[in-house]
Amino acid sequence: MASRAAAIEAANALTARWGSTHAGRAGTVFSAAGVWPLLALLAAGAHGPARAELADAVGLRPEDAAAAAREFLAHVGAIPGVHAATGLWTRRTLPLRPEWSAELPPGTHGVLTSDPATDRKALDAWASEHTDGLIEAMPVAADADTELILAAAQAVRTEWVKPFWVSSRHPESGPWADRRLTTLRRSTALLDEVAVAETAHGPLTVLKVLGDTGVDVHLLLGEEELTAGQVLASGVDVLAGRCPVVPGDRLVQGAVGPGLTVQEVRSTTQEPRLDVTTVPFDLSAEHDLLASARLFGLATASEGTSGHFDGISPAPLAIASARQAARATFGELGFRAGTVTAVAMAPGSVPPPPPYLVRRIEATFDRPFGFLAVHRTSRLVLTAGWVAEPAPRAG
Repeated sequence: MASRAAAIEAANALTARWGSTHAGRAGTVFSAAGVWPLLALLAAGAHGPARAELADAVGLRPEDAAAAAREFLAHVGAIPGVHAATGLWTRRTLPLRPEWSAELPPGTHGVLTSDPATDRKALDAWASEHTDGLIEAMPVAADADTELILAAAQAVRTEWVKPFWVSSRHPESGPWADRRLTTLRRSTALLDEVAVAETAHGPLTVLKVLGDTGVDVHLLLGEEELTAGQVLASGVDVLAGRCPVVPGDRLVQGAVGPGLTVQEVRSTTQEPRLDVTTVPFDLSAEHDLLASARLFGLATASEGTSGHFDGISPAPLAIASARQAARATFGELGFRAGTVTAVAMAPGSVPPPPPYLVRRIEATFDRPFGFLAVHRTSRLVLTAGWVAEPAPRAG
């Protein structure tokens, strides 16, 4: 049986693969942690080529996938500040294999009616309830051909241990140059909140913004020419310990990483200082998983010429739709994110000088950057994304 650590590693690997497909011309937000358990449950109930493809996407043996999904969902739901839910809706006439449905959390199973409007209202209400209102609609619809809908919802909420204050800035270079940006700033003596990693795509500045629930947001800034996919994949590599990392208290003086400088300055206290400037963001995205069917192991499973899930039902089933809706907000007080992923089956996101000389690190995120919302203890990536544009300036 797969361990929880193996499931988390597999979900993070899906984050890296999914993130690497994003070119970075627009902002995005997504949650592989919201997709992975659904793929695992599908792999457990699939047969033939679809079973092998789904197992490959999941990264576990299909016979271990259902139990791993159940444990994974329980782990996510137990993280402070995170709410997770799983939903299954079927036609009354669709028989289910009891050994498969038994792997789902209790109270999961609902019924689809013959009225699309009634079903839509119920599904949308479920999505909103389980994401604190961030996602107002189920990303897939129930129509006359829908036999089964399997969904996972996730809501993440954390407040910063040390809040930011709102300011403004005119970047001197980069894509946001000559624009007056609303910025978030803060100072701390904890230099180890920032680090520079040497990745396969060059140096990466990683800033950890600590949350009070044990969920932190890692801001990722690479060299300007890198794509979003390269930055996000590098961030997952750093999280997995695959890259050498130099923490802030061991950095040499000078421009030591993207957006990062170290110098000795005069101060009224003996404490070192990490000064951070970033931007607020509010990102929303919808993803059609079937548009990247091979990435998610759904290529064969979505062929409607035959059934692919004999372990779920003796009736022939194929994936008709698979989508995720995601939203993430980052502000002066904290971070919120919500995702709903669903698959539908049919037949066949400057103080004054003196007296002490201390180390000052300045981290500036004033051009496009990536982020990972990470559970501090298990290192599971709950949400990931790319900030191509900061939130619009207020007023």
